[in-house]
Amino acid sequence: MHTDQTLIFDADDTLWENNVLFERVIAGFLDWVATPVEREATRTLLDRIEAANAAALGYGATVFRQSLADCLRQLNDDRTPTEAELARIDELLAPLTRRGEVELITGVADTLTALAGRHHLLLLTKGDQEEQQAKVTASSIDHHFRGIHIVAEKSVDTYRQLTTELGLDPDRTWMIGNSPKSDIAPARRAGLRTVFIPHEHTWVLEHVDLGPDEATLQLTAFPELLRHF
Repeated sequence: MHTDQTLIFDADDTLWENNVLFERVIAGFLDWVATPVEREATRTLLDRIEAANAAALGYGATVFRQSLADCLRQLNDDRTPTEAELARIDELLAPLTRRGEVELITGVADTLTALAGRHHLLLLTKGDQEEQQAKVTASSIDHHFRGIHIVAEKSVDTYRQLTTELGLDPDRTWMIGNSPKSDIAPARRAGLRTVFIPHEHTWVLEHVDLGPDEATLQLTAFPELLRHF
């Protein structure tokens, strides 16, 4: 049992459900634009477009809308989507663009309440500033965190800068999240300890091979944190 640690939490798909909402939109999009035979190839194309747009434009529902429109354009021999087609995309996106509610992952609220009594909790999430802040506010768990940090990207430099700015001790600081690419790998390289909590709906572009590391603790569910912290 580790006591008096600094615990940095990812948000999307660690504290609340996120990517499953995107997957539902993608399923509806594929139902619309692709035959069953074309479905896999169309999903591969969309993943490629999303990767390029994320690198150039960032994350969130607005960029995702652009990716869907770009995919539709490429599927139609570079034809610009019509107003009716863009309206159909917006209809599919409606569950993502509604503000004011998030679905906390099972056990998050009670676990954070217990952890906040004996550790220093921080929140580190990437994406659109306004969009992510709306989720944080809607979650009603923001009072547990001594600091909330919304960044454009989570890189090794992001973790190093946060560590320096807050005067954190890397040996007593843990990054906790579901994304191998954004939460675990760069935090490891920055010298932090990590807790990996896989989520079945983690975005495909967030998967990388982590390999073994004695500084990484892997759990199966969020409440298991209480056994270790």
